[in-house]
Amino acid sequence: MSNVPASPPRNFLSVNSVPSVLQPCSPADPLEIRRIVSDNKLGAPSGALAMSSPDLYSADNGGPQNPARQKMVALRVTLLRLHKTLLDMERREWERVNGHVSTGELFRLVIDHEQFAWLHNLSEFVVRLDETLSAEEPVTEKDTHSAIVMARKMFAPSEFGDAFQKRYFDAIQRDPAVVMEHAELARLFANEPSDASAM
Repeated sequence: MSNVPASPPRNFLSVNSVPSVLQPCSPADPLEIRRIVSDNKLGAPSGALAMSSPDLYSADNGGPQNPARQKMVALRVTLLRLHKTLLDMERREWERVNGHVSTGELFRLVIDHEQFAWLHNLSEFVVRLDETLSAEEPVTEKDTHSAIVMARKMFAPSEFGDAFQKRYFDAIQRDPAVVMEHAELARLFANEPSDASAM
């Protein structure tokens, strides 16, 4: 008998795992937040994902060509860039009031401070994508469609939406860099039908 643990359920959009845009926010795992912030390679220039060798989260991880996986990786990369832009914005605001913070201090702020807490929703969403991309089963068109539809709902900036949507709306008003990243996300959404029956 094998000691390999069973894979978690594939559907990261199940009722128990959706980002808090659709249910009350649960405390984010500090290790996952640290990994997402690290994945953003603070200080590195944003741009296209460049991989020198096969990578778990790359569009082509050495397996057969999979357009659904490529779309999910594109969503992940776009959300990571957006996360970095929002984090940079919040860091500038923090430093304007409180002075310079080191990368280690920033990690602690991201995990513990109320000003950064709204970014946990975005981190949680990327973690769900990572779980799907790292599963043994190939990513399906249904997986990708569900992820993009959920992201479209979550990243709908609104003065009158949920707490995340309101903060996201404010960020778009405050920072032109966020506007640019949102435009990239909107382009990705525009290429996906809004209804599963349209697939």
